[in-house]
Amino acid sequence: MEEVGIPETLIRLRKGVRISQTSATSPTPKAFFPILRMTKNLHLEHPEDSILTGDLTVLDAFLMPQHLSVKYDGAPAIVWGTNPATGNFFVGTKSVFNKKKIKINECHADIDKNHDGNVADILHACLNNLPDHEGIIQGDFIGFGGSQEYTPNTITYFFNDEVDEDIIVAPHTEYIAGDDLRDTIAIPLMDEMEGTECCKFVQPGAGVHSGSFEYFEDSFELGDLCKFARIMAGLVEFEDAKGAKQLKQDLNAYIRDGDEVVPEEFANYQLVRLWKLVKEIKECALSQCRHRWGPEAYIGNDLIDAEGYVMHSDAGSWKLIYRQTFSHANFNNTKWCATT
Repeated sequence: MEEVGIPETLIRLRKGVRISQTSATSPTPKAFFPILRMTKNLHLEHPEDSILTGDLTVLDAFLMPQHLSVKYDGAPAIVWGTNPATGNFFVGTKSVFNKKKIKINECHADIDKNHDGNVADILHACLNNLPDHEGIIQGDFIGFGGSQEYTPNTITYFFNDEVDEDIIVAPHTEYIAGDDLRDTIAIPLMDEMEGTECCKFVQPGAGVHSGSFEYFEDSFELGDLCKFARIMAGLVEFEDAKGAKQLKQDLNAYIRDGDEVVPEEFANYQLVRLWKLVKEIKECALSQCRHRWGPEAYIGNDLIDAEGYVMHSDAGSWKLIYRQTFSHANFNNTKWCATT
């Protein structure tokens, strides 16, 4: 039967993924999988940051049916699949999407030429152990097998049992490409990928809390808050791209230092008030998010739900993160702080 409204390339890519009938991402027929707007391979925004130039699309998105996925704090990002230019299996980092110095690795010699250090070691293991896939997938590298505890970046993940597989990857995005990887289109990975004896995929089910463990709802309850934010936006003077970039830097400085954002301390205090309101709406959405079957997550000794979630709707995709917890810890992670 013809799949109306789905691009032919997307149909072809999805045929390469086997779907478990007991998938944690689709626990019951009530799970909702919308046809989502496809986007270029762009950095995901925080909802509150996305409104600084006057783009209020995220307020519409909060009211739409959602596909939620758990955001994992892995490193590095791994991209793998079939190179459309050659038909060969490849692995790489996000540098496979570079416009000029493209680093696609179809063999171990390519990895040695393009990468070094820990990234090269990880890519060699991925080339050996990731299963073939006729499409293109991106995921976060969690670690090598043989342990229960992994800290790839800021968050520590604890599995119920020692991981027997050689590598652990959290897949989250698939790509549609034409003749090469420079003009790929990203869509959320909505199918459960099947691991192998060599590769463990971490892909827990996620959705909006329904009051039942048996199924997820597909929509947040945020109507009144989003309506109030639109009224408030009518009183705001928004920034241009340059001003928004500077304001993000200023706001991130508060988050990095663990300070409360006080709108009256900013020149454009009305906009910062709106920023705080959208942040509160996001946190209300986060309080309604649930996931299951994934490893436990910790920042230091503190058990957390997850780094956060990625919210996908027909209006686009945004990351939902408690910035005062994760972003503050990430900004102050000694792996990324300059030594003095």
